[in-house]
Amino acid sequence: MLHQYYTIKETGSYEFTIQKSRFIGHVQRVNSESEAQHFIQNIKKQHHAATHNCSAYVIGDNDDAQKANDDGEPSGTAGIPMLEVLKKLALKNTVVVATRYFGGIKLGAGGLIRAYSSITSETIQHIGMVQGDLMQGFSISVSYPLLGKTENYLRQSAYILHDIQYLEYVNMIVYAPVQQSETLQEEMVNLTNNQATVQILDKKYIEKPI
Repeated sequence: MLHQYYTIKETGSYEFTIQKSRFIGHVQRVNSESEAQHFIQNIKKQHHAATHNCSAYVIGDNDDAQKANDDGEPSGTAGIPMLEVLKKLALKNTVVVATRYFGGIKLGAGGLIRAYSSITSETIQHIGMVQGDLMQGFSISVSYPLLGKTENYLRQSAYILHDIQYLEYVNMIVYAPVQQSETLQEEMVNLTNNQATVQILDKKYIEKPI
């Protein structure tokens, strides 16, 4: 599992006009090539009257699946520049489709490369990106007299205090970066004079906007 990844915040689109040609960027998260192709085909159906629906995607922890499609634009002027933007931003599991309605003015190879790179990067900037960190979950139980000190410590730390359950003891669900798991446990021992009960839960990815 990756300790950290970057991807888009959500599904969305963005558009601009260059030399009377209308460009619309569409992005979505995907977990497989079949999901990516399904998204691409849906965009093509929605914009069946468009001149081109170029696409690119990267899928897998190690970008195992990469594909670019010029959809009728001169070879190398659309899909590859779009793919290069995804790779430069280190995005994972992301598909992008760039729809073009030709406006009558030819852009030339250089102009096309710039246009398709720009619609990809600006769409991603408009939608937003997130950073996912692999976090280790913990259940930390303390007596009520220790609640204030423990809660304040956790809230002022880099850890994520996800939930507090007020039962016979106070049970706090906390997430820490995997590489800081032992550190958190040691800190709880020191903070509570070894009076906290710490249980290890599942790992999960926690995302935050960047």
